[in-house]
Amino acid sequence: MSWLIKNGQILSENGELLSADIRIQDGKIAEIGTDLTASNEEVIDAGGSLVAPGLVDLHVHLREPGGEHKETIDSGTMAAAKGGFTTIAAMPNTRPVPDTVENLQKVNGLIDQKAHVRVLPYASITIRQAGKELVDFPLLKENGAFAYTDDGVGIQEAGMMHAAMKKAAAIDMAIVAHCEDNSLIYGGAVHEGEYSKREGIPGIPAICESVQIARDVLLAEAANCHYHVCHVSTKESVRVIRDAKKAGIRVTGEVSPHHLVLTDLDIPDQDPNFKMNPPLRSSADKEALIGGLLDGTIDFIATDHAPHTAEEKAAGIQKAPFGITGFETAFPLLYTELVQKNVMTLKQLVDWMTIKPSETFNLPFGRLEVGAVADITVIDLETEKEVDPETFLSKGKNTPFTGRKLTGWPTVTFFEGNLVWQEGTKQS
Repeated sequence: MSWLIKNGQILSENGELLSADIRIQDGKIAEIGTDLTASNEEVIDAGGSLVAPGLVDLHVHLREPGGEHKETIDSGTMAAAKGGFTTIAAMPNTRPVPDTVENLQKVNGLIDQKAHVRVLPYASITIRQAGKELVDFPLLKENGAFAYTDDGVGIQEAGMMHAAMKKAAAIDMAIVAHCEDNSLIYGGAVHEGEYSKREGIPGIPAICESVQIARDVLLAEAANCHYHVCHVSTKESVRVIRDAKKAGIRVTGEVSPHHLVLTDLDIPDQDPNFKMNPPLRSSADKEALIGGLLDGTIDFIATDHAPHTAEEKAAGIQKAPFGITGFETAFPLLYTELVQKNVMTLKQLVDWMTIKPSETFNLPFGRLEVGAVADITVIDLETEKEVDPETFLSKGKNTPFTGRKLTGWPTVTFFEGNLVWQEGTKQS
């Protein structure tokens, strides 16, 4: 089907909002202009809303196979579409783990059957994410692996990580790391800081993350590998990555929305919906993360979408699983809390959620230009709504933002020229 998006606004290279219509034909952007006339096309009136490239999220958990009680590829990708995302990369903490060709092909088959947006599957670095035996890197690449990560399990042995980096570098693939030295966790459930001391909860110190990044950037230099750091959360981590980039090491990093907006002191009582890994850190850490984005130390934003059931989260802050759901609040949260408060520009935010992750991993997405694939999201920058988890399309309702008033809500999402979500209508 062909479409014409009328009366939208697009961002110019210098960040100005310009009136524009966009014609979609054969899954591609065929024309961008003003006063375009429909010709046997379906018309969507954007009503002055922002028309942006489909958002790109390279750190998500879809749970399937093995965790369908938390999320499925169907529910997760519909939630992604509602949040304006058209390209997402799924972490390998599934059961079975995509650590063999057979297991990865199973994941690919489920994606082909059920996904409403583009899903790029990670393969694990080690068999069963156990940190003891490396996967077959070339074979997994041939079968569609996006990159390699053990997700929520930091690679504890330096020799194992170095060997993995050399294998990945040999086939021009990235090692993506959740950085956590297990000997420094100390049974923690939240950040080691003022909140943990006040509440008597074991804390996870900032060095638990930063010392492993410091080790890994030197290993990456030795292996000449693209090394990407997941969900950077501490000021020390930002400093290490900044210094590594200055030294010419091929290191990139991402930050999650919740770490840019919240600190550990924002946790009400012991609410487990504020529990994630890495944990909410101090205000100094939050400011360092924002500074790292603004100066290019941190390359892009990724949600770390991590749905859990209400029953699992009801176990309390010390025993509940880490993680929050993120697709359906990410853009409005950051637009409201950071763009409207003049911390960053709208152009910067859109870039960090579209073109920047794409460029970091050499993906041809996140672009709004003639000839590009028609992955498009329309975003209402004016209407204010409260976050209501009961309206989420994700199975996970575990959000710390319930009741928060936000603007910047996606209203229409196109994936490869197909309308996959529109506010006020049933899913397609």
